[in-house]
Amino acid sequence: MKKYQVIIIGGGPAGYTAAEAAGKAGLNVLLIEKNALGGVCLNEGCIPTKTLLYSAKTYDSARHASKYAVGVSDVSFDLPKIIARKSKVVRKLVLGIKAKLNACGVTMVQGTAEVVDAHTVRCGEELYEGDYLMLCSGSETFVPPIPGLEEVAYWTHRDALECKELPASLTIVGGGVIGMEFASFFNSLGTEVTVIEMTDEILGGMDRELAALLRAEYAKRGVRFLLGTRVTALANTPDGRIRYTTDSGEGETDRLLLSVGRRPVTTGFGLERLGLERTERGSIVVNSQMQSSVPTVYVCGDLTGHSMLAHTAVREAEVAVHSILGKADEMSYRAIPGVVYTNPEIAGVGETEESAAARGISCRVVKLPMAYSGRFVAENEGVNGICKLLLDDKERIIGAHVLGNPASEIITLATTAIELGLTAEAWQKIVFPHPTVGEIFRECIG
Repeated sequence: MKKYQVIIIGGGPAGYTAAEAAGKAGLNVLLIEKNALGGVCLNEGCIPTKTLLYSAKTYDSARHASKYAVGVSDVSFDLPKIIARKSKVVRKLVLGIKAKLNACGVTMVQGTAEVVDAHTVRCGEELYEGDYLMLCSGSETFVPPIPGLEEVAYWTHRDALECKELPASLTIVGGGVIGMEFASFFNSLGTEVTVIEMTDEILGGMDRELAALLRAEYAKRGVRFLLGTRVTALANTPDGRIRYTTDSGEGETDRLLLSVGRRPVTTGFGLERLGLERTERGSIVVNSQMQSSVPTVYVCGDLTGHSMLAHTAVREAEVAVHSILGKADEMSYRAIPGVVYTNPEIAGVGETEESAAARGISCRVVKLPMAYSGRFVAENEGVNGICKLLLDDKERIIGAHVLGNPASEIITLATTAIELGLTAEAWQKIVFPHPTVGEIFRECIG
């Protein structure tokens, strides 16, 4: 039996971050991944979707270059080449992670791990013993039980990422982050897009006002939204299309993309043998050092149920390794930013008006059009957006939400302010470079 100080199951953001950190610290580390190193995020999630979206954004910019007094003729795109570039980017980054782990002395094994007990893992015919076990199994696509689903050739996000022929029409079931990003991509390339969302607004969990503004923007671009609508049946049509029935009518589409959410992977690797304490929803209970109810078993990423985001998983992994090393650290979920990489982007961190009200938190809301940023006006001709801040009764920043490019980049400024508990006065004393879009925060609290 081969022995290691740390055995990590899952090679996604949590797993490879933990492996690198533990390896750098001199620990003997084994990382087991059943599919591709990098997990869902790198291979079929965060990175490939953003690569596709950047191609679409570039195409949009070229088509509208005349707004900036630039003439661009014969604007076109090559979808197979867009997909090929996406695959190239993924391969490059996977090789980069592998190289870093090799440099840190991490042993990597590809295969399905099976937990025997808190210190023993089987992979294939091999048994491995570890002082510590770290579970980073990630999540999988949730496929709802819609009648007729098994009869139609539907897409998940994985299929959409490999699309090499543009469908004339696409219906997306689910108006969350993944659904809206694919709506953005295919709408930019000319596909007729319909989004079906069973709640009364897209992007649940994001600031409701900004989500509605984003929806209105995409509606102007031709995206059709069916809110408060549930798909009740699916069937093939004689001409090879897909017919969907909802609780309010029927429709037909060339392609159907299911994007109703993801769920943690909790089966198939012996998790039940550990007897870990769980929440009512099945997530693993952990303390602020990411320890489970079995002290030598750490859990990071989607299994914890806190936040199914890669950047959260990375920080959780760092905290877990620090705990193993005896370094003081703890996980904070006070300021976890969320981003939707549509065009325009939408990003938020901390409390929304809705969450603050639900929690009984008294707050003051201030907001400004993005046009108060000179840099934004210079780079976004004929486009507007909004910046919204929430301040508590001590004038501390507790929430920030932005609609407008590049929201994904500037939201870190607000994330830092919230995590550090800065007041508006303290934040305003920070010198922001000019001209930058990030100055909108300073304008907002000025």
